[in-house]
Amino acid sequence: QVQLVESGGGLVQAGGSLRLSCAASGRTFLNYGMSWFRQAPGQDRKFVAGINWNSGESAHADSAKGRFTISRDNSKNTVHLQMNSLKPEDTAVYYCARRDGGISVSRDQYTNWGQGTQVTVSS
Repeated sequence: QVQLVESGGGLVQAGGSLRLSCAASGRTFLNYGMSWFRQAPGQDRKFVAGINWNSGESAHADSAKGRFTISRDNSKNTVHLQMNSLKPEDTAVYYCARRDGGISVSRDQYTNWGQGTQVTVSS
């Protein structure tokens, strides 16, 4: 069983930055994908960014390109999401997710989820 624990959310003003972290523990494999999704009130959970743990290949949603960067720390089994130039529309609960076999933008493809961390961007 894999456990995912997110941290780093909080309240920030528009234009500010936050860095989210997700620590993975338990049974893991080399070839898997770790991604961040977010869910705003009344909306579906949407893909933000993902990274292939083995290759380091990453993907970012259009809404995140140029502002957010996903990265991994192999030694700590941790994935980070650096978020810069935050906007009020980035306000959401951010979830870390894991799946075997690489990145997918579909939430249904992920088998493990963290508890979520709230990000609130004030205008």
